[in-house]
Amino acid sequence: MGTNLEIEFLILILLLVSTIVAVIGRRFRIPYTVGLVLAGLALSLRSPIDVDVSPRLFLSLFLPPLLFEAAFYLNFEELRRNLSTVLLLAVPGVLLTMFLVGAVVSFGGGLTLPIALVFGSLIAATDPVAVVGIFRKLGAPKRLEVLLEGESLLNDGTAIVIFNLTLAFIASGDFSLINALTDFVRIAGGGLIVGIIFGWLFASLIIRIDDHLVETTLTTVLAFGSFLVAEDLLHVSGVLAVVAAGIVSGNVGQRGMSPTTRIVVLNFWEYAAYLANSAVFLLIGLQMDLPALINSWQTILWAIGAVLVSRAVVIYLFSNLGRKIPFSWRHVLFWGGLRGGIALALAISLPLDIEPYRETIILMAFGVVLFSIVGQGYSMDRLLLRLKVLIRSDEQLEYESRQARALATRAGYEHVQKLSEDGLVSLHTWETLQPILKQRMDALTAAIQETLRDFPDLEAQELLTTRREMLRAQRGMLATLRRNGVVSERTYEELVAEVDAALESDLEVWKAHALEEKAEQNICQLLMVVVQARDLESASNALAMRGIQATRIRSMGGFLRQRNHLLLVGIPEGKLEVAVEALKRSCRSRAEYLSSPIEGAPHILPQPIEVQVRGATVFVFNVDRCEVY
Repeated sequence: MGTNLEIEFLILILLLVSTIVAVIGRRFRIPYTVGLVLAGLALSLRSPIDVDVSPRLFLSLFLPPLLFEAAFYLNFEELRRNLSTVLLLAVPGVLLTMFLVGAVVSFGGGLTLPIALVFGSLIAATDPVAVVGIFRKLGAPKRLEVLLEGESLLNDGTAIVIFNLTLAFIASGDFSLINALTDFVRIAGGGLIVGIIFGWLFASLIIRIDDHLVETTLTTVLAFGSFLVAEDLLHVSGVLAVVAAGIVSGNVGQRGMSPTTRIVVLNFWEYAAYLANSAVFLLIGLQMDLPALINSWQTILWAIGAVLVSRAVVIYLFSNLGRKIPFSWRHVLFWGGLRGGIALALAISLPLDIEPYRETIILMAFGVVLFSIVGQGYSMDRLLLRLKVLIRSDEQLEYESRQARALATRAGYEHVQKLSEDGLVSLHTWETLQPILKQRMDALTAAIQETLRDFPDLEAQELLTTRREMLRAQRGMLATLRRNGVVSERTYEELVAEVDAALESDLEVWKAHALEEKAEQNICQLLMVVVQARDLESASNALAMRGIQATRIRSMGGFLRQRNHLLLVGIPEGKLEVAVEALKRSCRSRAEYLSSPIEGAPHILPQPIEVQVRGATVFVFNVDRCEVY
């Protein structure tokens, strides 16, 4: 019982530390992973925290969520367009890295060549978690992110396979190139096949289910199950199985998810990856023996130099062979080849029979990872800015400058006003300053509006951001209403589905048409839509969320003898499919029951008759000219 309590207490402490590091890192603009490693180092120096995490536990517990989350987000079309470069970096690039690192370390580190090749194989896998986080925050080009993350996802599996083959060679002393290639193809290819099959099967299940909790559970089973089946049952690459399963389910399974389910699944895996990253990088810091690293500084410098040299050779060589990459991007790929948790897990898993080199390899691995995360990770954002990979136009800079001045002036205005209300500034002084500050604020506000009018792209982006925040606020209010019992669970789910549909799938479409709604639109078609009263609000909201306004005309009658509504919708050019899809999603077909007496037997009670009602009846008319009065 005491041991369980200690474990729970340690987990809570680690979660608290990771939260504090995240807050401090955001405040001082320190990459999150860098802060976690430094926090772990500080904790290991101040108190003897013994955290013994086996390599097997590390690989089976922390690796699947990290790999699955990254693969789930990866766009297959983007990966396919850059697959030649990614494969060059992830397969022959890993092999070349192993031999180059092994040669340099053997020469300068005092290791035999076979042992040096073991170190080269375990350090070959890249872990760009910190870099990709910076990319997403600063808005780096999507293709650059796909190149770095795609390489990392595939070279993890390649490096682990080569590492195990190298250890087998050292243990047996017998090396056969044919057998090595056969084993590599069997292990790597088998892992990919397992992942593709599992991913397709689970994606097929997800398409047939409409329950966000069940679908989230299925993706969890897929991530860990594909790894365990591949590793323990079939003895192929579990890492590549998870990667393949994540890519397939992320690109096929998502199509069958409802908007609410997709948001829940993505949020779940984002949080799971956050927890796994927090644990991995904090444990890296906790397990580092700083005095031992300092004592082995010469060997570690040779290892760092070997990794940097091999990375430069691989990037600048293979990036010329695939699809053309801008030269500045190659510098980013070179410096972004960070080493992380996989290298440490493989180093710690080294068998004891390779002593006295085992401790040296572990220290070199820790030294390289520490330099990689702290040195390269911390400087990546400045490198991106210096290389002008993140190009901010003069218009963006001018807009930021004007907005910052306006916000600063407003803060000064409100502060002085508060001082006056509290009696700390005389009324005379406030009456003197108030018109000056007000005039200044009005001038700055006008300047911002002028910038937005002159540069529509900036206006569209701000409209998009504001709309996203508005939808999130609506979702939060709906959750509050459900919690307080104001709305039922059924009503909550229907309304949340509308908001989620707009949040998840319509933002880019809305952004493309955001400015059209302000300008005079060329109405080319008129929609007359008949909807029942219960579908009116959902239909109107669905159209409004897509920037399409409708006029309501209430009516009564028809065979249902129920209130219905006629919506008159003016459709600008190119928006007909958007409007019809919105109506299709928001107005559901259903069965209505009518009471009708039996013919020839009026004394018998009326019998219910089932009538299938269409969700919305749409009539489309072409318009040659439209004038609004």
